[in-house]
Amino acid sequence: MTSANTVLKKLMNVKGTVVIAHNFYVDDDGVQHIRIKARPDKWHEKKCPICGRRCSGYDRPARFPKIWRGLDFGGLLVEIEYHTHRVECPEHGVVTADVPWAYPGSSFTKDFDMTVAWLAKYLPRSAVANYMRIDWETVGNCISRSLKDLEPERSRRLNGLVHIGIDETSYRKGHKYITVVVNHDTNEVVWVADGHGKTVLERFYKSLTKEQLASIKVVTGDGARWITDCVNEFTPGCERCVDPFHVVEWAMEALDEVRRDRWRVAHDRVKQLKEEHPQKPGRPRADNKEAAIIRAAQKKADEIKGATYTLGKAPENLTDNQQVRLDIIQANDKVLYRAYCLKESLRLIFKLQDVKEAEAALKKWMWWASHSRIPAFKELYQKIKRHKEYILNTIRLGLSNARIESTNNKIKLIIRKAYGFRNIQNMMDMVYLVCSNLKIPLPNRKTDVLKEA
Repeated sequence: MTSANTVLKKLMNVKGTVVIAHNFYVDDDGVQHIRIKARPDKWHEKKCPICGRRCSGYDRPARFPKIWRGLDFGGLLVEIEYHTHRVECPEHGVVTADVPWAYPGSSFTKDFDMTVAWLAKYLPRSAVANYMRIDWETVGNCISRSLKDLEPERSRRLNGLVHIGIDETSYRKGHKYITVVVNHDTNEVVWVADGHGKTVLERFYKSLTKEQLASIKVVTGDGARWITDCVNEFTPGCERCVDPFHVVEWAMEALDEVRRDRWRVAHDRVKQLKEEHPQKPGRPRADNKEAAIIRAAQKKADEIKGATYTLGKAPENLTDNQQVRLDIIQANDKVLYRAYCLKESLRLIFKLQDVKEAEAALKKWMWWASHSRIPAFKELYQKIKRHKEYILNTIRLGLSNARIESTNNKIKLIIRKAYGFRNIQNMMDMVYLVCSNLKIPLPNRKTDVLKEA
């Protein structure tokens, strides 16, 4: 028959441990516990928690034991008790000796930390905290420890970079951003840092070796000057691409500016007509010629105001009602319709496969925008002119920031599930964990059969 100590060792799921005793007790909240008194065996005792070297003892065991939480056994709360002591490492000095069942500095077993990390990848952070019976902030610490164990050398992600994407994404209101670098070839986040701008991105480039810098051939991103400056300074031989999504977004912003200006003109016209033909107090406006003019002007203003989604869509995606609204705009507001056509013409340039054809189409578009007599698109013309080379590189290479935009959506989902992060490092560790190919092992399961969503 299997002994109780063997059962407890299997329950702890850790090697190099000797079980001394165990006892059951009930706390003040009525929760049942099992406390296992254990110690490392002679092959795992007196080890430095940083380098794993066997060291000489520095002092006697602590007077009071340290308690580690383990995974629950059914509904039973499992704890491990051990009197820790310190060792003197020739390299790292006096440190608390390592124990085989927990990561350095942790009050939980390794299986507990890994299970929390796995759950946090798919569930809201509050649900994980409630299920595992830990504090909300403790979840982030478990994630950081698990990531450090799964990937002790994170710099390996920087090896062999060829096509990378750079972007910033907000993680909190008040202009709080993180900068994200993604490897297009593996769809993996290779670098994350708090903040954005040239000084932040310079830290990424300075962390690369000469060989790693030389391997980078293409950098995609939006039209931010700080990205271009860093690319030109650190990797002058690589090609810079401006993402089609951002270029079309520039056109959408210009179109929306035109729409708002045209609505103001139409709205002012309605106010002017109402002032010229005031309504008598207590009586509806007479159904005459002046009233019809006012109604027509009001309808035109309303059509422009409600045309945001219509103007933002491609013609092939318009519903019947939206197509009618676009036809009304085409008939009643030539300026706004011309702005819409400019936006669509720019979008269609990115559908072209031939670079020479795309260059000719872009040159034609730039002439049209510069002669459109629309201030917003004249400004856009200047912006497109500055980024013309990078736009053509994007079309020629067929790369975009679609991957990094997808990564940004994952990051925002991570933040929403956690209801925000107080510790920015915990958030970045979660990004590294989720936006990568790392597989989190669960206790008593084969790693190669774990299915990562």
